[in-house]
Amino acid sequence: MATRQFGFAIQLFKGKWFSLFASFLIMAGAGGTYVFGTYSQEIKASLGYDQSTLNLLGFFKDLGANIGVISGLIAEVTPTWILLLIGSAMNFGGFFLIWLSVTEKIATPKIWQMCMYICIASNSQNFANTGVLVTAVRNFPENRGVLLGLLKGFAGLSGAIMTEIYLAIYGNDAKSLILLIGWLPAAISVVFVYTIREIKAVRHPNELRIFYHFLYVSIALALFLMVVTIVQNVVAFSKAAYAGSATLVCIILFVPLIISAREELIFWNQKKQSTDHPTKIVAEKSKELDSKESRSLPPLTSPIELSGEKPKKASWITNTFNKPERGEDYTILQALFSMDFIFLFIATMCGIGSSLTAVDNFGQIGPALGYPSKTTKSFLSLVSIWNFFGRIFAGFVSEYLLSKYKFPRPMMTTMVLFLSCIGHLLIAFPLPGSLYAASVIIGFSFGAQFPLMNAIISELFGLKHYSTLFNCGQLASPIGSYILNVKVGGMLYDQEAVKDLAKKGLHRTSGKALTCIGSHCYRLSFVILAAVTFFGALSSLILAGRTKGFYKGDIYEKFREISEATELQKDFASEGSVQKMQP
Repeated sequence: MATRQFGFAIQLFKGKWFSLFASFLIMAGAGGTYVFGTYSQEIKASLGYDQSTLNLLGFFKDLGANIGVISGLIAEVTPTWILLLIGSAMNFGGFFLIWLSVTEKIATPKIWQMCMYICIASNSQNFANTGVLVTAVRNFPENRGVLLGLLKGFAGLSGAIMTEIYLAIYGNDAKSLILLIGWLPAAISVVFVYTIREIKAVRHPNELRIFYHFLYVSIALALFLMVVTIVQNVVAFSKAAYAGSATLVCIILFVPLIISAREELIFWNQKKQSTDHPTKIVAEKSKELDSKESRSLPPLTSPIELSGEKPKKASWITNTFNKPERGEDYTILQALFSMDFIFLFIATMCGIGSSLTAVDNFGQIGPALGYPSKTTKSFLSLVSIWNFFGRIFAGFVSEYLLSKYKFPRPMMTTMVLFLSCIGHLLIAFPLPGSLYAASVIIGFSFGAQFPLMNAIISELFGLKHYSTLFNCGQLASPIGSYILNVKVGGMLYDQEAVKDLAKKGLHRTSGKALTCIGSHCYRLSFVILAAVTFFGALSSLILAGRTKGFYKGDIYEKFREISEATELQKDFASEGSVQKMQP
């Protein structure tokens, strides 16, 4: 009995469902960049930054979070555990140096040093993302939209999760939050460093049903976090109450482990039954396997080879512009120079760049519009929670519409970007309480864009170089963020703050943070953000028109054939071994 339990435990920890559970935990801890609005005020006050400098820091945070090309290239040639270890070291090192700076435990760093610290810390997220997302998509290729929505959904909730944990451990101390997001995500990655790996397993017949079970758990977690956030905004929580809410959050986070163990137990019992009651070889299976193998093998000789002529190898330049069909494996250069990728890049740069600008400035938008500090923190939690719902919606709904109605995934991106325009305009022209609606809309649309972009890249350009290509796509985010956050949002805010001082007959004091109060502070900035997002929606609409024919076909057919061939090979091998054992 003990041997059997031990054998099941080994299968559980080696199985792809436990690997998926570990992926959820890693993504749930990747909240360092999502709570920037909470601790940015501490950085601004401690180091005496103006809004432009703080937005510059926010840009380097976004730059680090989205420059994943290095992690993508490393993933091409190294196992996943190396990525996770590198990411852990960078995460802890970067945030620990920021914490030492704001707590004045080291000499006040120069601005470029702070930018470097937060860039390194944020870049660590790419190593975890690359390891987790690429591995998961390769383990579950036929449900990638749903899977990406779930994984990015847990990442979207990470900001609210980390906030609850830090309130329970440190109380309302934003400086300690910086320390927490330094050590906790690094610890999670180290614990599961050998668990996240590609597992060649037969497709589970009820795979989608299991993903829906994970979805229900994640929705329960999001709803709990939303209720707790609202209650904490109304009622003063004690240390014990914060500890209780954080404990419940951790319990819900571990429910997917029960689901994973259940599925592995079902597979374990089925495997044991097949061993106790072996079946005879079915000749048709070997014929079916031979048929599938013959279809997948290339012809032994080509007409050129028969004629005695050796084919000339095309130059890399010719090969770059001689692209395969959509859905086949593109090379990195073939993908980057394709018009599909260019339109997707523009849509991402405009859409996510604008959303990042809004999210990074929520810590200052609230006070500017007259909301108290406690309410401003609730806006940031609402952004995080609705970020999750956006990611879940984009993953599950776009997958359903694609499979049921052949609805192009880029069209879903277009609709999300049009919705985002409304959120920006609600901040530009605020009404009483409209910032609540704006935080929900912007959080939802911001979250929805990530799984859509990742899924579109995997579908149009294949999975061979997916680790590099989706990180190349993410480069659009910091470009848009720098232009819109630093050169638009930060500069226009400071200009309005200086005008306010001039109206009062005051002058700017060097080393003192600039503060602007009033709806005029962000009006022009968010009108520009709405216009840019609208342009991104048009770019996505063009991509939807270009790929409409592709999405009308069966885009997962080749993965289904590979899965069926793998299953036949395993059955044939096991039955062959049974025949050898029979007298």
